[in-house]
Amino acid sequence: MQFVKMHGIGNDYVFVDLWEQDVPDPAQLARRVSPRHFSVGADGLILIGPSGIADVRMRIFNADGSEAEMCGNGIRCVAKYAWDHNRCRKNPLSVETGAGVREIDLFLSDGKVSSARVDMGEPRLKRSEIPMTGPEEEQVVNEKIQAGQRTFEATCVSMGNPHCIVPVTDPDSIILSEQGPALEHHDLFPRRTNVHFAQVLSGTEVKVKTWERGSGATLACGTGAAAVCVAMHLRGDTGREVTIHLPGGRLGIEWAAHNNRVYMTGPAVEVFRGKWRD
Repeated sequence: MQFVKMHGIGNDYVFVDLWEQDVPDPAQLARRVSPRHFSVGADGLILIGPSGIADVRMRIFNADGSEAEMCGNGIRCVAKYAWDHNRCRKNPLSVETGAGVREIDLFLSDGKVSSARVDMGEPRLKRSEIPMTGPEEEQVVNEKIQAGQRTFEATCVSMGNPHCIVPVTDPDSIILSEQGPALEHHDLFPRRTNVHFAQVLSGTEVKVKTWERGSGATLACGTGAAAVCVAMHLRGDTGREVTIHLPGGRLGIEWAAHNNRVYMTGPAVEVFRGKWRD
């Protein structure tokens, strides 16, 4: 099986082209290729193939084999792959995801995609949309959540997948391996949740550390960065346009007032190509 290793600011995946190959059990493959040091090493597996409703389709499988609805960093890499490998030569191009179709503007350097701007869609703010237990129509802003021995103040948003954003004074002081799972698996989240510990640096800058549902600590999360932008604006901490600083790099996020949609801009990088032998 041919594959390509790509990343968006350190959020890395193994990408497989389905136009010429088949992956009969992607959940198992994700679990096998993801372990670092013992395999290819990645946050998960992304399948790229034809779509009946968009230019290309992507399916995302976390490192534990669970399927995710959407990946903001991964979708930029999908767009880069489609353009650079001549699967689709449209700009903008559209990608079918588990959270719906997303449109992407491509920025080129020497004929190849170097970065992209993704229309991430409208944030979903009701408990039933995230999803969370409790009153279905209620928004979750500054809600106290008891998890383990700690109480967190959380604002929750769906960007097609669930996110729990916790404001902190110093993300580096958070023990992700303890506090991340406590919130990811909390009973409030029937589909689990991604968890982000966010420090407001200014009205236009936020520092974030992420525990990703199904993958653990990651260097970046694109849908999470979008959710952080929305959450911090709802709290009154930032404006609608922010730079999100993640361990792997920076993402530019805008929650547009005129159409309520969130836009994400960031790089996409191909690292290497390889062959997986079962």
